[in-house]
Amino acid sequence: MCRHLMTNLDVEVILSVYIISFLIGLPANLLALYAFSVKIHSKPLLTDILLLNLIISDLLFLIILPLKMHEAASGMIWTLPKILCTFTSFTFFSTIYTSSLLLMAVSVIRYIGVAFPITYHQLQKPVYAIVISAIIWLISAAHCSIVFAAQHHPSESENSTVCYENFTEKQLEILLPVRLEAFFVLCLIPLLICVYCYLRCILILYSRPRISRMQKQKAIGMALGTLAVFLVCVVPYNMSHLVGYFQGESPKWRYYTLLLSAFNTCIDPIIFYFSSSTFHCNSEKFIFRKRRRNDSEVQRQGTSAGQVKITHS
Repeated sequence: MCRHLMTNLDVEVILSVYIISFLIGLPANLLALYAFSVKIHSKPLLTDILLLNLIISDLLFLIILPLKMHEAASGMIWTLPKILCTFTSFTFFSTIYTSSLLLMAVSVIRYIGVAFPITYHQLQKPVYAIVISAIIWLISAAHCSIVFAAQHHPSESENSTVCYENFTEKQLEILLPVRLEAFFVLCLIPLLICVYCYLRCILILYSRPRISRMQKQKAIGMALGTLAVFLVCVVPYNMSHLVGYFQGESPKWRYYTLLLSAFNTCIDPIIFYFSSSTFHCNSEKFIFRKRRRNDSEVQRQGTSAGQVKITHS
C-alpha cells in the first residue's frame, strides 16, 4: 500500500509544497493571464500567444491541485470518486507535457526573432500561434490518454485505494513503454531544441555590436533562466520514466519530482514577463534597424535618380 511506502513527514512535505504552489501560483498566473490578455488584445505577437497558452496550462494544473492536496491530506489515499482520479491524473500530467512543448516552441520563435528578424516579422500572425498551440495541446493529450487505458485496464488493483499508483504487471506492460516514449518525444527532444536555440541566441547577441551590454545580459539571463526551469522542474519527472522503464516499476522518488513541477507554476509568471519583454525588444530593434537601412537606401536611390534627371534636363 502507498501509505506503507511514505512516512508522515513525506506526506507533510508533499502537502506543504502543494499548498505553497497553489497560494503563490494561482494569483501570480491570474495576474499574468490578465496582463498577457491585454497585451495580445492590443498587439498580438506570436510569442505572447504561446506564453498565454503556457499560463493557461499552469492554471489548469493549479485548478486540479486542491484534489491532490486532498489526496495528500488523506495520507496519499484516494477517497474521492474514481472518475475524479482519472480526470485529475490526466490533467495533472498533460499540463506538464504541454508546458515542455510550449517552452520548446517559444525557444524556436525567439531564435528566429534574433537570427532571422525579417522572417520573425513575417510570422507575426495570430493564426500561426493558434495552430502551433492546438497541435501541442493535442500531442500532450494524446500521450496522456494512457491514463485512461492504465486506470481502467482489467487488473487486480481495480479496488485499490490509491490514485494512479501501485500498478499491476499488466498495467505496467502498457504504461512503462509509453512513459519511455514520452521521455524522448516530450522531454529530451524539446530540451535539446531549447538548448540549441538559446545557445545560438546567446552567440548571436554577443556578435551584435549595436546592442548594449545591459540588453545582452537581460536576454541571456532570461534564456539561461528558462533553460534552468526546464532542467530543474521538467527533466527530473521525465527521468523517472527512463529509470522506471529499466527497473520495471514506478520509482518511489517520482513523488518528489512532481513537487518540482508543481512549484514551477510559481516561477513561470516571473519568467513570462521578463523574457517576453526582453526578447521582443531585441527582435523589434533588429527589424527596425533593417527597415531603417532599407528606407535609407531607397531615399539615396531616389535622390541619385533625381540628380541624374536634373543633370540630363
